[in-house]
Amino acid sequence: MNSLRDQALDAAIELLGTQGLKALTHRRVDERADLPQGSTSNYFRTRDALLRGVADAILEREISGMQAAFAPRSAEELLEALVSLLDRTTEDQRTLTTARLVLFMEASHNPALRESLGRGRTALEAALQGALRELGATDTVASTRAVMACAEGLILHRVARHDDSDIRPVLELVVRAALA
Repeated sequence: MNSLRDQALDAAIELLGTQGLKALTHRRVDERADLPQGSTSNYFRTRDALLRGVADAILEREISGMQAAFAPRSAEELLEALVSLLDRTTEDQRTLTTARLVLFMEASHNPALRESLGRGRTALEAALQGALRELGATDTVASTRAVMACAEGLILHRVARHDDSDIRPVLELVVRAALA
């Protein structure tokens, strides 16, 4: 059973991912989670604390599902893992991903949130860089940046534009180039 804090975070993610940043208030989170009034503010005293809590919760959920993507034994396995990851991120976890994208925009002028989101990016970059190194990439920093930029762009287009086109050819091009 989820704790009340987890219920509040679930509701906050749902609000961000379906209604945007303006919908995220302590009161609305309490209502969405069916919690007593004031419950969310007991866990997250300020709006910034709530935003950082949501960012951390999203990161924790996304990281837990990404282990296979960063332990490939071949370029084809990496490609398959990335396609699967992006499909899951933009289909099954669309609301979560949309909430993360909302937070990215807010982070452009919120240093504390930017720092929270930066921790997640650092963890993902390190994992991908290690996988690319194991697969023989010569410039793992540039290769990691290229693959991540491509994946982030594809995620943005899928979510914001409801673009359901085949991502495999684009990812394959970038993965092959990263390992060339």
